[in-house]
Amino acid sequence: MTKSLELVTTLQEKDGDYVLSIAGELSQLSLKKDYWLALNKQDKDALIQKKQLVVDLSKVQRADSAGLAWLLNLKRDLNAHTINATICHSPEKLINLARLSNTEALLA
Repeated sequence: MTKSLELVTTLQEKDGDYVLSIAGELSQLSLKKDYWLALNKQDKDALIQKKQLVVDLSKVQRADSAGLAWLLNLKRDLNAHTINATICHSPEKLINLARLSNTEALLA
């Protein structure tokens, strides 16, 4: 049995933008709850004020349909707070899953 990878999320300000870097496994095995619910009030307030978040998936090593659902929920939560999310460096498998489920445009 293969050991699952840990999911690591890091929110930081880079060049005036807030960037959420996601590393490791974005899958059913690593996801515990929606990202917005896990954020502290200070980070939520900063994102609401900035109205923009870049989600960097360049260090995601594995993703499955639960990871896709997690990202879609993240976009839903951000949209509810009028925060624009830009997802970049999506792994090919995640793009294929989004294409199969007709949600590819939501990853853009």
